[in-house]
Amino acid sequence: MTDKTTLFIICLVFISMPFFLAYADDHHKEKRWYHKILDWDDDDDKSRHGKRKRERRRDGDHRNSFIKPVNNSVYKEECGACHFPYQPELLPGASWMNILTNSDDHFGESVELDDDSKKVISDYLKSNSAEYSSAKCAVKIIRSLRNHVPGRITDTPYIISEKTS
Repeated sequence: MTDKTTLFIICLVFISMPFFLAYADDHHKEKRWYHKILDWDDDDDKSRHGKRKRERRRDGDHRNSFIKPVNNSVYKEECGACHFPYQPELLPGASWMNILTNSDDHFGESVELDDDSKKVISDYLKSNSAEYSSAKCAVKIIRSLRNHVPGRITDTPYIISEKTS
């Protein structure tokens, strides 16, 4: 081959390369023939191989992977006066209701709450309990319960397994 021919081939390759890269980039966006026939999405195909598509949201909320901090002032004041105000996502609603209804024997102590405070705390704990959360820890807590209603956070099977591991 002559130098001109070699130079021509090299130039041809570099000139046509963006076209092939653009074609390759667009190709993955289309469904493949077997996806069209079987009505599979690329996301379904990825999930079959253990990979999950990361969801991004404009508001910065990436699917609540963490337990939210306590944001109810009445709950913080009343319960936080004696102990750490635990996040409602650490127990199911039934457990929180048992704790509130047995406030005369709250882990060896008697707790006096007025009706308004009790209602506010009850509503907050119910609406933010583990079964209404998408936080990873809360989901694991609910899965570990199997219809068990623990009386305290440390009685939750998932928490027990985390303490021992």
